[in-house]
Amino acid sequence: MEMICETNNLVTALRRVKSNRGSSGADGMTVRDLEDHFRQHWPTIREQLLNGTYQPQPVKRVEIPKPDGGVRKLGIPTVLDRFIQQAMLQVLQRDWDQTFSESSYGFRPGRSAHQAITAAQGFIAEGFRWVVDLDLEKFFDRVNHDILMSRIARRVRDVRVLQLIRAFLNAGVLENGLVTATDEGTPQGGPLSPWLSNVMLDDLDRELERRGLKFARYADDCNIYVRSLRAGQRVMASVSRFLTERLRLTVNSSKSAVDRPWNRKFLGYSFTNHRTPKRRIAPKAIQRFKGRIRELTRRTRGISLDEMTGQLNSYLRGWLGYFGRCETPSVLRDLNSWLHRRLRAVVWKQWKTSRRRFSELRRLGVSLDLAAQTVGSCHGPWRLSKSPALHKALSTQYFQTLGLVTLLPAAPAA
Repeated sequence: MEMICETNNLVTALRRVKSNRGSSGADGMTVRDLEDHFRQHWPTIREQLLNGTYQPQPVKRVEIPKPDGGVRKLGIPTVLDRFIQQAMLQVLQRDWDQTFSESSYGFRPGRSAHQAITAAQGFIAEGFRWVVDLDLEKFFDRVNHDILMSRIARRVRDVRVLQLIRAFLNAGVLENGLVTATDEGTPQGGPLSPWLSNVMLDDLDRELERRGLKFARYADDCNIYVRSLRAGQRVMASVSRFLTERLRLTVNSSKSAVDRPWNRKFLGYSFTNHRTPKRRIAPKAIQRFKGRIRELTRRTRGISLDEMTGQLNSYLRGWLGYFGRCETPSVLRDLNSWLHRRLRAVVWKQWKTSRRRFSELRRLGVSLDLAAQTVGSCHGPWRLSKSPALHKALSTQYFQTLGLVTLLPAAPAA
């Protein structure tokens, strides 16, 4: 606890919480208010931490929609509790991270989802062409506190730290003005929760390593690669028993399967069925992308093309930062063409009158006859967005001049 309360550690934690921003918790305190509150009350808070009497406040329940339907329940701690959790995380992670499995990639310094995907791709290339795709049912809501604390107590001797972690787990949830006690689960939303998930599932990693299995795990998303269907079925049955009996976790049978890797998705990606597999964007991830683009390019939004382009760019940069590493460039080209068609329909609708449409087409280099023919068409914006006139007027170069982010892969250097 003295290491957690050390000045340099606290300064780093404060900086991290401020940079992450985030919404206020149950007490309404904002990140902007934290520094002043910290300066005024830190001596008292420090004394409570050191003598083991600090009491976290309940987390605020927030529900966000899942991409595949349903909702994900987050528990947002107060800003002060987030700060203390961050200070704890920095000390605990420093001591523990190097002891975690090399096949664990989630929420660890210097590790990423892309590394997990690359590892999975390597296993398939080695001939492990069946996957045991494990989905843990409501993992973050079902973690057994006693089992989790027993794992932490193997390494942490400071009773104050153990008591504080237990206090965070049992702090309760504020929902609709009522506080509900929590006797299981690690609420997603606090800095400590991802680390706790890795501690809980470290037993699973060790068991898979003991058996000599090839696997990649990112938080509760775990794929195990084997050479045959029969081996996969054996692994699925035995690992499910291990999770149930040892960790009291449940495998979601409806979402888990033993299948070919190219029929499954892993962290938003899938793979092609080649001797040397290539990364491709999973179909559901493409559906989510198109759904979001449809929202941003609705022709009834009533915003300018420049404003729409700015909103698109914000989304596209983040999306490309993750999915731009796919190895099937034709998919990106098709999505880029589809996006441009959506925007052509928007522009056509915004031009509104026949006179303006004609003059804009002529200004953008469309011939007199083609412009007149297009303006006189009875077809709607979506149909005309594929017409030769709009392709010429609103070309790829036109969207580049607007500053629209392109999905096209960069050309190789000469």
